[in-house]
Amino acid sequence: MTEYPRQMSLFTLSGSPSASLRPAPPPLQPPPQPPVRNRLVEEAPRIVSETRDELFSRAESLAWRLSSDLGIPVRLAVTDNRSTMVSFRRGGNVLQLRLHHMFLDAPEAVLRAVADYAGRGNRIAGGVLDDYIRHQQPRIRQFRRETDADLNPVGRCFDLQHLFESVNRTYFQDGIQARIGWGRMPPRRRRKSIRLGVYDHQTREIRIHPALDRPEVPAFFVEFIVFHEMLHQLFPSTGRGSRRVHHPRAFRDREKSFPHYVAALRWERENLSVLLRG
Repeated sequence: MTEYPRQMSLFTLSGSPSASLRPAPPPLQPPPQPPVRNRLVEEAPRIVSETRDELFSRAESLAWRLSSDLGIPVRLAVTDNRSTMVSFRRGGNVLQLRLHHMFLDAPEAVLRAVADYAGRGNRIAGGVLDDYIRHQQPRIRQFRRETDADLNPVGRCFDLQHLFESVNRTYFQDGIQARIGWGRMPPRRRRKSIRLGVYDHQTREIRIHPALDRPEVPAFFVEFIVFHEMLHQLFPSTGRGSRRVHHPRAFRDREKSFPHYVAALRWERENLSVLLRG
């Protein structure tokens, strides 16, 4: 299933794509090149008692600390994600890094593990991050905010609640406990991938992409996407950090039991360009 990111940032710190974000060196040592000030490019509602300036200052220090350690620019996004605590992408001699805000208070050993894991590809460092995350569970947002979009299952063409109840009764013996609704329509822009559904383990919510709520989309395909997301409750992701397996073998085997499995994959493959246009 093709996907696009769904993380929410508190703010993103970045510098010029062609300049390093290394912090100023210790006294008596001239910097290799003038540092570029980070800039605030996006914000989300405040979630802790600290002021925005205090949070920004600590995040800026972390970005420069990691950049100095790795010797390359670091573009840091601080998130309030409920499922992915660390994610990254390396390319073009720049590390694009997303960290949960818990890492703003992380000790030196954990910050070294972040640099080793995301910047140097050291998988062993992932164990240090897992241990830290486990001990920080109370800081992970467990519930939806009042500002989170309400789940509305009724669309123009499909009633997701009706589909959910039918799929639950037919394939799960009413064993899946979750809420379902249509997600928000993202801004119209050219994109190369789309995530047709998502399941949130913390809130037990399923959101289906509104691009499927149109008359040309067959009901069996929407039903398959709902079935797919319901399976995530039975077969959670496995693994560590960004090396997680979101569809373990048991998941994939169960998914193939859907009566229209082959037809659904074929329809998606043949109509992906239409879905991408929203």
